[in-house]
Amino acid sequence: MSALDLLIRRLMSQRASLERAASLVTQLPGPALLIGWGDGTVYDHLHEIMRRRDLFVFDRRIDAAPDAPPLAEHRILGDPAETLPQAWERWRREAAFACLNLAAARRAAELAPLLAPLLRPGALVIAETMLELPGWEEIAPPPGVRDAREHLYRVS
Repeated sequence: MSALDLLIRRLMSQRASLERAASLVTQLPGPALLIGWGDGTVYDHLHEIMRRRDLFVFDRRIDAAPDAPPLAEHRILGDPAETLPQAWERWRREAAFACLNLAAARRAAELAPLLAPLLRPGALVIAETMLELPGWEEIAPPPGVRDAREHLYRVS
């Protein structure tokens, strides 16, 4: 399989996982949280499929024009290891969705416990890393997805 085919398969899997997670939380109130800006493509897709939900981004830097999405009040700038605990009072057990958009597995594993207090029961989490946290149950990838790199978790 060519490198292009592998990239396409990975992106299709990622899109299917994001869309499945979004569909499973449509009835839950609360914001969506994106941990890690990356190149902005995950934000762009989440913004498109979660139009009725506030979407907040946590990262050290967000490379988007100040007048472009996300809005300034939806940008949580700083090291997420520091800003996630600062958000506990604001959103304790309120967020319906979170995506750990981080390339480093170790970093996702470090941040997941700091994210947990923000998530309401029934919330969904997506990460490219296998995570083991109390009350996080892994759910099956979307139907038809081969070689899924994303792991989906439901919070109890």
